[in-house]
Amino acid sequence: MGRRYYCDYCDRSFQDNMHNRKKHLNGVQHHRAKKAWFDHFRDNEAILYDEQAKKPCRKFLLKGICDFGPNCRFSHMSEEDLSVLKRQVEDERQHREDCQDRIMPGRSLEDWLSRREKKQTALSSKGDLKNKEDSEEGQAESDIPQQLLSFPDLPPSLLPPPPDGWKIKVITEWG
Repeated sequence: MGRRYYCDYCDRSFQDNMHNRKKHLNGVQHHRAKKAWFDHFRDNEAILYDEQAKKPCRKFLLKGICDFGPNCRFSHMSEEDLSVLKRQVEDERQHREDCQDRIMPGRSLEDWLSRREKKQTALSSKGDLKNKEDSEEGQAESDIPQQLLSFPDLPPSLLPPPPDGWKIKVITEWG
């Protein structure tokens, strides 16, 4: 029967030869399907910028439907939709700024690692003696920096241990 080419964007297959593939990849339907696929991954800020640059679609505002659909060069968003999108963009921007503010500007990851290494060597060589530098900054210095905790959904093996240590259960019965 021969090889078949399957296009993920268009969800169709056809006989795989140079002529058919070139005709499909240069076709309008393929370009529209590919654009629609990549539009799913656009962020709200880019969508807002594009929608604000467009004029409103008169036909969509009057009838609620447009013959061109998503390919219309005019905006199909109402004023309410645009305001909701603006709020989402502002919330995202505020969240990003808050995350950056939580990271202490005076404390870098390299500083934290060097202090941690000094503290561990001091504890291993002289018992419970601490550096003067560590004692000045107190308990907050021993906390893990926010840069390391800013990654969402870390697996349990990469999460820091609890402050009291791990709870160990002794199982005496087997089987």
